[in-house]
This record gives sequence, structure tokens and C-alpha cells, in this order.
Amino acid sequence: MPLRLVQLDDAAGDRLLAAMTDDGRARRVNGHDTTYDLARAAIAAGSSLGEAVEAAGLGEAVDVRDALAEGRVRAPIDHPDPAHLLVTGTGLTHLGSAEGATRCTATRMRRPLTDSMKMFRLGLEGGKPEPGQIGVQPEWFYKGDGGVIAAPGAPLTSPSFALDGGEEPELAGIYVIGPDGTPFRLGFALGNEFSDHVTERRNYLYLAHSKLRACSLGAEILLGEPPADVRGTVRIHRGNAVLWEKPFLSGEANMCHSLANLEHHHFKYAQFRRPGDVHVHFMGTATLSFSDGIETRPGDVFEVEAAPFLTPVRNPLAIEAPASVTVRSL
Repeated sequence: MPLRLVQLDDAAGDRLLAAMTDDGRARRVNGHDTTYDLARAAIAAGSSLGEAVEAAGLGEAVDVRDALAEGRVRAPIDHPDPAHLLVTGTGLTHLGSAEGATRCTATRMRRPLTDSMKMFRLGLEGGKPEPGQIGVQPEWFYKGDGGVIAAPGAPLTSPSFALDGGEEPELAGIYVIGPDGTPFRLGFALGNEFSDHVTERRNYLYLAHSKLRACSLGAEILLGEPPADVRGTVRIHRGNAVLWEKPFLSGEANMCHSLANLEHHHFKYAQFRRPGDVHVHFMGTATLSFSDGIETRPGDVFEVEAAPFLTPVRNPLAIEAPASVTVRSL
């Protein structure tokens, strides 16, 4: 039965790590308070995470849904020093993602291609190479360090200068770098990558700015290989009503890049193989409310759900207070 790891606080405020099964039942993992600690133990022992959980043993039962309702669930991965957790991602990776990004139609694709469409077409033609081969590299972006990840239920806070704050329902790969520089994939989390699409639309060279935003992950890391076909729903709640709702697809069967290709083109850089670091890498999406003309407001609640993940990703939108930044000469 597939395992999921959940990080949370108990009623007294002390951290604990729980292992959750397909039926939603969860128990404390003995001797480990964090996913990071368990992962490092598994790497040291040469075992899988599931074997590390079995070796540690399980303690008392944990009610994850109660903890979610009480705001006691943390993001499913973190690092003792947030600067050593890198949040990155890749775009134009899903079949249909170019339409979401540029509103292209089949007719427009016969016209001179935009740079975004060229990138998308490269992925269609070379994003899934044969085993042992290297495919075309995807679009890539940086979001921030561990400080940009909102906990389940916590606000996704948009900068005061942002022009938009919109959801992006995605899968995120979770990785820890071993002592010899080997990247180890722990599993996958459901997430909301969250971006400023109005800024990006002004000029695609503003993509880097549009991605320097918060993001959120669901409560659980699903261990092992991801399902090839992930089908879910993303919605925006405004007050007591659903403002917008749409199905979304993910997983390799719905992508123009293979997982192995995306991982290769991220971890080929030596600076991303620094021992002890954690990586959260978003895999892209093809579904955006922005493409349907939705303008979000503070207080709107984003919700992303998809099997086989057992808990949804839910976060309200907030706007941070304006900050005055002064650069001083020393």
C-alpha cells in the first residue's frame, strides 16, 4: 500500500512526522520528527523511504484531517535552514500548456511562431527521448527558497506591487541531495505554483519576475513513482460560492516532456547537487483561471485536488503591505 509522509504539530505544539496509507489512516513515525531527517537516514542506510519507515516503526495514531482543520499541518518538506531549500519549476511541459500560456489555436500555430510556441514545439518533438538519451531542455524558472512555501491552509501572500495572483495546479517533485551529490527523489506533492500572469503577459522576458512569488504544497508527499495519468480539479472560492472550476491533467501521459528529462535538465547543474540541500521542483500545468479571464481578489480561496492525493491544497489569497526598500552604502 503506497505511503504518504505528513509533517505536523501535535496538540502541544511539538513536531512529528506521520506515515499515512491509502485509507487516510496515519501513525507517528518513531524517532523522526521531519521528512528531511527520515530521508537522510534512508540515504545513509541505502534503503527506500518506505523501508526507513518500517525500520523506525510506527507509534500512535494521528488524525491528519483534524490537524488540517486546526491549522497544525506543515508543508510536507522543509530544511533546518530555509536557504538550503530551492523552489524551482518548468513550464510549457504539458500537452495544451502552450494554449494556456499564449491562447494559441491550431490556426495560429500555422502563423509565425512566438518564442513560447517554439519552446513548446521543441518539447513536443524532443521532450521524451529514448532511455539513455538526452532530450531537449525545457523552460526553467526559480521561485525562491524554503521561505516561499505556504503551509496547508495558510495564505498565499502576493507582493503589493504584483499585477495578479493566480493559481497553477501542478505536481512537484521533492528531492534531497545525498552526501556524494546524488539527487534522491522522495516522491511527489500536489501543489499550487502561483504566479503573476499579468506581469508575464506584458512580455515573456518578465517570466522570471512573475515567478518570484509564494507557492503551496499539499499535506502529503506520495512516495514512489508517480502515476502516469493524474486527473484533478482546480477551483476558486469567493465567499460561499465557487467562482471558477475546471478539470486539469498531469502526469507523464499528459506531458510533452518525460520526468527523467525534466530531472536531468535541472540536476545537470553542479550547484543543484550540493550535499544536504532540498529541492522542490514544479512540473508545469496546462490549466489557468487567468486564461478564462478570471481576476482574483484578496480572500479568494484556491483549491486543488487530484487522486491519488488524499487531501486538497487549499490557500486563501492575501496581499502584503507595501514595503519601503532603501539601499544603504557602507
